[in-house]
Amino acid sequence: MARPVVAIVGRPNVGKSTVFNRIIGDRLAIVEDKPGVTRDRIYSSAEWCGKTFSLVDTGGIEIDAGDEIMRSVRAQAELAIDEADVIIFMVDGKAGLTPSDEEVARLLFRSGKPVVVAVNKVDNPKKADAAYDFYSLGFGEPVPISGVHGTGIGDLLDRVAESLPEQTEEAYNDDVIRVAIIGRPNVGKSSLVNAILGEERVIVSDVAGTTRDAIDTPFEKDGRKFVLIDTAGMRKRGRIYETTEKYSVLRSLKAIERADVALVLIDAVEGITEQDKHIAGYAHEAGKASVLVVNKWDAVEKDDKTMRQFELRIRDHFQFMDYAPIVFLSAKTKLRLHKLLPVVEHVAEQHAMRVQTHLLNDIVADAIAVNPPPSDKGKRLRIHYATQVAVKPPTIVLFANDPELMHFSYSRYLENKIREAFAFEGTPIRIIVRRKSDED
Repeated sequence: MARPVVAIVGRPNVGKSTVFNRIIGDRLAIVEDKPGVTRDRIYSSAEWCGKTFSLVDTGGIEIDAGDEIMRSVRAQAELAIDEADVIIFMVDGKAGLTPSDEEVARLLFRSGKPVVVAVNKVDNPKKADAAYDFYSLGFGEPVPISGVHGTGIGDLLDRVAESLPEQTEEAYNDDVIRVAIIGRPNVGKSSLVNAILGEERVIVSDVAGTTRDAIDTPFEKDGRKFVLIDTAGMRKRGRIYETTEKYSVLRSLKAIERADVALVLIDAVEGITEQDKHIAGYAHEAGKASVLVVNKWDAVEKDDKTMRQFELRIRDHFQFMDYAPIVFLSAKTKLRLHKLLPVVEHVAEQHAMRVQTHLLNDIVADAIAVNPPPSDKGKRLRIHYATQVAVKPPTIVLFANDPELMHFSYSRYLENKIREAFAFEGTPIRIIVRRKSDED
């Protein structure tokens, strides 16, 4: 199911990032941060009034627009127009209506997207009249808020939730593996798409995806059905998209949400970058199966140790994704391309695997016997029961006497023991600790 995207847009210094942090920190149920994922947060999965969506802070998108503030403002608005389903238009209640606000408003108005005007820095009710000046923007009643103090945030999110489109189920059967090819610009995403379809396809057709402008490409290999979800830049081209490094995250996150398996491309020639880890982190946090694909392997000077050394570097940089298999290939020459789809199929099966409850409890009991949970201030964690409650990703609930006593390191230990027994290769595992009630 594809999540709608909500983007926060506005001229510089109106408080976009403050409001973004206020929303994801205090007001929403967000995807839990995983230790080891280092990145600038410009995106968060969120829920409000029973509706889930992706929140994007355009203030975190760096756009090379020289010293001209208006060019930067316009570029940010254009990015949001392209990818967002609902736009929060942030203005400054203290500064009042400015020509820059009016310029952004013209861009947003032409888009036809739902827009909610948030008048920030209204720190007390006496200043609420400041919001009236922004009626002239033409987007209905503005919502006075304070990002610093948190006032009005609930009212803002109520308005956003009313404007969100209904989420629709994918038009694919459960036996179809949905694959998103993601990565920073120029790592060879388009080349890999073309290589897979050119060599492996039996049947192929372009169909409209459930998200706007996305193109899905179904194909079949050895009786197994796949769908490639386009993030390779085939939809729109232009200076903004080519020069905005972080835009690749905006495009990737929508495809990740719809995928079963994410292929995270790494450029073998350029090596590993922070942006590679940022994009991989989104697939990890979304709970998707993943394969780390090292492309352009044909262009690397190699000896018998080169691949192993590169693999060790990947494991060092992607410690949060140590479950993901690594495939070295060249989309250009088709080198080792035949190894990719079998790995994709394998991790998709692991992503959907369900373990019988009695086997899971045996493994957890053995792990506890070998290494009992540590005590905290004289109180020891006791795990009574384990059960798998979901797949895609595999989600395991541990019923315990006090969830607060579960330390991350011990949860990681139990995850490792579960992986030793059942593999779950290529997929994250979510472990949830709940208090055992008398009824359980």
